[in-house]
Amino acid sequence: MDSRSRTVTGASSSKPKTLVDTLTSALVNREAKSARRRLTVLPRTAADFSSNDFLSLSTSPAFRNRYLAHLNGTPESFPFASGGSRLLDGNSAYAEDLERFVADFHDAPTALLFNSGYDANVGVMSSIPQPGDLILYDELVHASAREGMRLSRATARKMFTHSSPAALRDVLAAEIKKDASITNGSRNVLIVVESLYSMDGDVAPIKEFIQVVDELLPCNNGYFIVDEAHATGVFGPRGAGVVQHLGVQDRMFIRVHTFGKALASHGAMVLCGPETRDYLINYARSLIYTTALGFPFLASIRTAYELLASGETESLRTRVQELIKHLHQRLGGLQINQSVVFEVDHFPTSPIFSLRTSQPRRLASACQDTGYIVRAIMPPTIPEGSERVRVCLHAGNTEEEIDGLVRTIQSWLDGSSAHREAKL
Repeated sequence: MDSRSRTVTGASSSKPKTLVDTLTSALVNREAKSARRRLTVLPRTAADFSSNDFLSLSTSPAFRNRYLAHLNGTPESFPFASGGSRLLDGNSAYAEDLERFVADFHDAPTALLFNSGYDANVGVMSSIPQPGDLILYDELVHASAREGMRLSRATARKMFTHSSPAALRDVLAAEIKKDASITNGSRNVLIVVESLYSMDGDVAPIKEFIQVVDELLPCNNGYFIVDEAHATGVFGPRGAGVVQHLGVQDRMFIRVHTFGKALASHGAMVLCGPETRDYLINYARSLIYTTALGFPFLASIRTAYELLASGETESLRTRVQELIKHLHQRLGGLQINQSVVFEVDHFPTSPIFSLRTSQPRRLASACQDTGYIVRAIMPPTIPEGSERVRVCLHAGNTEEEIDGLVRTIQSWLDGSSAHREAKL
């Protein structure tokens, strides 16, 4: 009897972990690495130096008034919801007209609407590469592009050092040496980059990349896929992006423009040729198997592009550049003790600043405590050793807010220096 009791007790003590236990353990491990993500709500009174609302359109009266006019100007019988995927009941003349309008603005043959930049990148990268194709991608491309590549049928994927034409050349030359079919044009090479990178705010050397591809792939079997998410509305003629600023739109096989950043909207467009558009309609699962955007979202995109096309956002873009110069100058005047690890990375005309420090969470907390919203960016979002505080400027920021932010950073630097010296 006693023996049987002990056996039952022993069995219960070795109860296997439940799924919830496993999930909780994973979160505890991430917490221990200071990498656990959480949802937060921004205080409305704080100064925004974090969001991607570069033109401050989300709080613009001009945007709001034009948007409401679109909504109120539609017949009462016009449905606000799409009612299904675009291949079934979710398409509309309004959506197709919007695609033509955006394509014309970006000097592209056609455009195809997706529900988000993530959906667009996953749809493109999972379906476009064919069996046997080679994908070459910048090491810092968006996670959505990586996910799409993982799902693709491409034979090989090779990463090259961030924004390095020399690295692209080396990787491509090595692949050519292994496989002559790349040189003779019977095997496609897709080059995947962004125009403006979201963490460092640097602009890709797209023209130099084109030169490398032209030299090594004389049979024109190199195809560029460029994500313009963070450049849309900020760079190029009327905010059309880096590619159009460089005048190389005809060399891009696919461009992806998203609307949830500077355009204060939701969704994305894939700019491409008509054959590619039709192929995506047939094979991009993130388009086929999702409910299409409803009319309020389409009207918001239309509103943003009307403001861009009419030139009404030019003063906002000019204002952003003024603030960029001001912050750049103020950060250059920081007094940094040699004992403190701190470095500013910034591309001259970019609204994104990267403050590299070994204690990004502490710096971000110091700024937030004084009313300036910035974010510490940590692994796994970025590689180990590249931790930073990300600062974004917006047309709605002021010089006074920038001065206050820089004073807070200087105070934190002084305190970190004093703390380190005290420990020594």
